[in-house]
Amino acid sequence: MTQKLQIIFVPASRLTVAPTNVRKRTDPVADEELKTSILAKGIIQNLVGLAIPRKKGGYRITAGGRRLRQVHALIEEGKLDADYAVPVLVLADKNDAVEISLIENLRRLNMTPAEECRAFQAIIEIEKKTPADVAKRFGVTERFVQGRLRLAGLADSIFEALADGEITLDVAKAYASVSDTVRQAAVFEELGDGWGANNCGEIRRRLISGFYRGSDPKALLVGRDAYVAAGGRIDSDLFSDAANENWIDSDLLESLADERMQAAAQEIQARNGFGELRIVSQTRVPYMDVMALDEIEGEPVPLSPEEEDRQRAIEQQLEAIAENADEDGYSDEEQQVIQALEAEYDALNERPPVLTEDQKAASLAYLVIGHDGTPRLHEQFFAIPEPDPEVDETEGDLSEDVEQDEEPVEEASSRSPISQRLADEMAIMKTELLRVHVASDPHFALDLGTFFMVDATFGFRHDLPSDLRATAPYSRVPGFESDTPAAEQWEELEAGLDRSWADSPDITDRYEAFCALDEDARAAWLGWAIARTLHAVPAGGSGSAMLDHLGRKLDIKVADWWRPTARRYFDRVSKNMILDHFDEVGGIELRSRYGASKKHDLALSAEKLFGGQIIVEAAVKERALAWVPEAMRFDPDGEPNRAVDGDDHLSESDTIDQGGTDEADGLSEAA
Repeated sequence: MTQKLQIIFVPASRLTVAPTNVRKRTDPVADEELKTSILAKGIIQNLVGLAIPRKKGGYRITAGGRRLRQVHALIEEGKLDADYAVPVLVLADKNDAVEISLIENLRRLNMTPAEECRAFQAIIEIEKKTPADVAKRFGVTERFVQGRLRLAGLADSIFEALADGEITLDVAKAYASVSDTVRQAAVFEELGDGWGANNCGEIRRRLISGFYRGSDPKALLVGRDAYVAAGGRIDSDLFSDAANENWIDSDLLESLADERMQAAAQEIQARNGFGELRIVSQTRVPYMDVMALDEIEGEPVPLSPEEEDRQRAIEQQLEAIAENADEDGYSDEEQQVIQALEAEYDALNERPPVLTEDQKAASLAYLVIGHDGTPRLHEQFFAIPEPDPEVDETEGDLSEDVEQDEEPVEEASSRSPISQRLADEMAIMKTELLRVHVASDPHFALDLGTFFMVDATFGFRHDLPSDLRATAPYSRVPGFESDTPAAEQWEELEAGLDRSWADSPDITDRYEAFCALDEDARAAWLGWAIARTLHAVPAGGSGSAMLDHLGRKLDIKVADWWRPTARRYFDRVSKNMILDHFDEVGGIELRSRYGASKKHDLALSAEKLFGGQIIVEAAVKERALAWVPEAMRFDPDGEPNRAVDGDDHLSESDTIDQGGTDEADGLSEAA
């Protein structure tokens, strides 16, 4: 192309977009950003055009049509003069118009997101500018600049991956959803090149494991202001709204939620006079807690005409959303609307029945947290279960004048030595371990699954810890994600399943494809399907004996898979209970060695001791490495633990002996 090129300034009113301009599509957000840039800095890059024959001074723009459209828009808005001068490179040959347009659009190299991050960061740090200043300079929104600055603060390994093109911008944003760079780097390394490395949902799930979302019913119950006032920390980002904030201090939130539920329970009980009112700080009562109870039938609460109309309106809204949904599924906004509508619909239909005063006095009621964070009565009432046969209280009593040199006899406390939540979490981790072993032995799983299916046909079985439909049971601790080797191996096992058969939309095709898998692949699916049905049942719960029997039959060595840490266990029990564990493996001497330690320091020392990281006698180290809490054992009677009273919320002073011997303390607590 040999021609003399000339740049001239032409009033915008004399410029039109040529049909040869190759850019046909546009983006409203990007257009708005371009308008902002033009208004702030003018037309930085010239347009390219051809003179219009027989129209003096008129030009058709073959490259830069989008910029011209925004100039015209600004003129219409009164922000630019009608004669605003635009730089135009005038072509001599009309045959080159399409080629020039293509070259401009195809050969342009935009800055990468990583380059934008560093550029914005440098301007702010070196030139002492604000995000608003940067936004105005580059013609973008302030939120866009803040988002790039957030990405600039990513862990080094993640930012380098973004700069090198190893991860996408969406993946980088997923990591930026929390500000803790140590946690970011740990998850990034953990995922590596595995199946979840580019899964934004999985990344966010792992990052917030142990956190609560701002939209969680428990968070709504407590309230943001109350949580922050109590010292709670919130990790928010620029890529989500307040409902998706991460509330970091989960133990604090749970404590505050328990206080709110206790206060609500007192008020509701005073108003209704139930025989017994139990608090469940969840949205639903776990099925395992009520499956063996007899329901009390009351009078259903009829819907008012207004409520019936609202119910029909909700149904119509849900149908309309379903009909108008894209092939790719629901958008985030649609999902939020659906969740809100379904919660409102449930609130209309899941209302407790009306009981007579006599029925109330004989009933067991449950108080749960509504989806909107409001304490509400569970929609079912139950007959108060008969208490277990009492043991003769005089049996095994100690005399007050027991000899000092005699082995103290400890009585079992009526109170659990660990909190219910900790018991539930440990039940989950214990069952994870069992699932891995069941899934790894397809022949065992086949026998077990066959038994479950056959035995269930003979009538109701309350002691079967499985629902053989390959559906995962409801978690006893919603949102809890363990970081145990068993949990990691379960993820690896799932990732290794052959899913090639599942692509067809036709069920018969999927079935035939599944049958065509080799025997090992089908056996792996069988093991997975049966293993995932196992319930997490705390020690002593219905079905726990069967789970323990399976663990013994599989010869699971818990200590090889799970070690107690401060976060998982020792921070969650009393100081006195930790010292009892020291006594179990090292005797009174080891207990005395750490007796003066503060609770926090003692928990860290316990983690190191039972992890084999403290120099102790060889026999003590061996016992410590083999020790696990009773709640994690498949053979609870194999190595008896002492029954020690404890509580998650005991203060340090509460757990230190206040004069007198352990024996005396035990007698006073049992009395």
